[in-house]
Amino acid sequence: MESTKTSGIRGWMCHHPLVVDAALGCLLVVAGVVGELKGVGERHDGVITGRDIAALVVVLLAVTLRRKWPQHTLVATAAAVTVLVATTGVRQVILLVAVVIAAFTTASRTSRRVAWTTAGAVAVVMYLVDAFGSTGSVWSPQSIGIVAWIGMATAVGDAARSRRAWVAEVVERAHRAEQTREEEASRRVIQERLRIARELHDVVAHHIAVINVQAGAASHVLHRQPEQANRALTHIRTACDTVLSELSSIVGVLRQSDDDPDSSTEPVRGLSRLADMVDALAAAGLTVERRQIGVTRELPAVVDLAAYRIMQEALTNAHKYGTGTAGLTITYTPEGITIDVVNTVAAERTPAQSGYGIVGMRERAAAAGGTLEAQVGPNGRFTVHAELPAPALKAVS
Repeated sequence: MESTKTSGIRGWMCHHPLVVDAALGCLLVVAGVVGELKGVGERHDGVITGRDIAALVVVLLAVTLRRKWPQHTLVATAAAVTVLVATTGVRQVILLVAVVIAAFTTASRTSRRVAWTTAGAVAVVMYLVDAFGSTGSVWSPQSIGIVAWIGMATAVGDAARSRRAWVAEVVERAHRAEQTREEEASRRVIQERLRIARELHDVVAHHIAVINVQAGAASHVLHRQPEQANRALTHIRTACDTVLSELSSIVGVLRQSDDDPDSSTEPVRGLSRLADMVDALAAAGLTVERRQIGVTRELPAVVDLAAYRIMQEALTNAHKYGTGTAGLTITYTPEGITIDVVNTVAAERTPAQSGYGIVGMRERAAAAGGTLEAQVGPNGRFTVHAELPAPALKAVS
């Protein structure tokens, strides 16, 4: 609670710098008046004169406006001190404090070259005027304190500016890294959609070819063998239904992507190639305990391809992050197909639950109208669970 309150006060101060500086200026003015009335310092008689009022006004304006015009404020305040010392020989302490504050602000808000050049010139002029005013010569040990205070304030301000720049750079790098990660994830999603579309294109092209052949056959035997023509037309109707379904899938997966000139030449894969994939993983060192519930049946192409790719990615992750074994369960239901891949995570490896592989699997499942969940259980077992809708294809009579 106290930390939150402190953070709120600090935030308010950051949003109202002019008010904060004006309050600091008023505080210094009050301190200067009290010091003058009590006769603190040299040649102070306890009376507020016009000279003192002018000095206090300069202090108030300098501290209040130091963030807006830091370099000008430093020069003006130093000029006021120089004039006062040259004409009266009096060092107004409150004015010297204002010079130190202005030197710090200049160093923290301008470039290093500008800050040190301005502070150096001011320190030299103030030293010479104070030295001649107090001792009448260039060498004055009593005046070295002015140079020391200005130099110290400039160094501290320069360090503050450097740290602020470093923090800003760290924040900017973190922002760029996050933006790059999001862009890479988006690019991977687009590539996966294009890959799906290319695979479905092959399926659609095959059915279009079937339609063309059957239409030619029906036209040839329409009058002489009506039964064969009817069979050919039935094939055409079934193929058309399939093509329309696949075209809808292609439009869905391409809803937010642009074309990619790089195309894969890998043949279209489905669950019919699952055995080859399991054998390849076994050769690589992963033992897959495969189990099937329900009777195998033909699936729509988009579901068949999505199921294969999800299993491929899930088992690859099991090989990379697991202990060498994985369980694969394929369940056929009247509504669709369910896929479960389970493996124990190795102690020294931690799979990313939001990595690009899982992004691709989720995109595959979404393209097929299904859902996918990936999570690490409390027992250290990583589970991928996908549900894909797959209504039974119409049988050709």
